[in-house]
Amino acid sequence: MSQLFSPIRIRGLEFKNRIFVSPMCQYSARDSQPTDWHLVHYGSRAVGGAACLIMEATAVSPEGRISPDDLGLWSDDFIPAFKRITDFIKTQNVVPGIQLAHAGRKASVSAPWKGDGPLKKEEGAWPVIAPSAIPFDRNFPVPREMSPEDIEFVKRKFIEAAIRGVKAGFELIEIHQAHGFLVHQFLSPLSNKRIDSYGGSLENRCRLALEITKGIRENIPDNLPLLVRVSSTDWVENGWDIEQSVFLAHKLKEVGVDLIDCSSGGNVPNAKIPAGPGYQLPFSERIKKEVKILTGGVGFITSPEQAETVIRSGQADIVLLGREFLRHPYWPLEAAKKLRAEIKWPEQYLRAKN
Repeated sequence: MSQLFSPIRIRGLEFKNRIFVSPMCQYSARDSQPTDWHLVHYGSRAVGGAACLIMEATAVSPEGRISPDDLGLWSDDFIPAFKRITDFIKTQNVVPGIQLAHAGRKASVSAPWKGDGPLKKEEGAWPVIAPSAIPFDRNFPVPREMSPEDIEFVKRKFIEAAIRGVKAGFELIEIHQAHGFLVHQFLSPLSNKRIDSYGGSLENRCRLALEITKGIRENIPDNLPLLVRVSSTDWVENGWDIEQSVFLAHKLKEVGVDLIDCSSGGNVPNAKIPAGPGYQLPFSERIKKEVKILTGGVGFITSPEQAETVIRSGQADIVLLGREFLRHPYWPLEAAKKLRAEIKWPEQYLRAKN
């Protein structure tokens, strides 16, 4: 019997299998709202048989966008466009989730196919903020060090966005604390040189992450799962690492997080990342065992057999597929066939099942 296709309960929801669609930026928003592209993109993957679909990094404020083409959720006016998508996802017995984010010093850049670099003034660049006035790279602008008022503002925006997400029909919230974006910038000693209560010691560097998480948990329904994506390591000496991630995971569990989505990297441009099949799974396995919390395995998971092994061996409780879902929207349907698991197909596609 396939473990990959066994159900899992997280807080008040039961997920039909262990396959989640990982958040993947589409850089296709119009006025920071989802478009027909998003409906078709996410709708196709909902039809494809995953248990949960987590919508891409969605900015909690305009200056928190990675690019001008990012989604945002800082206004109630945006709710109907998101609800159109979540309504369809739920018709497929799939849980719609959303990843909330603030890009910090990595904000104000162009989409990958539009140059993938910092915007120029004439292109609509906006001022960027960070825990310390340290640019991401040589060609990136120097961010403004955040004041206590800035920190309170960002915390409030995360909470407000989560509340809007629930109104928009999302049944799972993931907080983006990875990949060199704002919360990760506070966590890592490479990007956080503050001397106040949000910098210096490990406890202080974790403070913003925990305050945002606690605030969201207290303002969303108790039955909704709350996930956090972390970069388990910076892959750079004297940076953020797995030991600190274990510490953070313990604290996140205490404030109501249900699952840690274990990624890595993204905070410094010169990191040497040994990317390859399964390279991040030791992180999800260690956090799962030491913290006794559910974890998600992510990164270069492509074959059904590989995903099955991740779950069966206890390396993670769910798998999150990203690029593989870009290539194959119906990956779970094919995976079930290979693993001889019974999975419900859309009635419209039944003629192709056998």
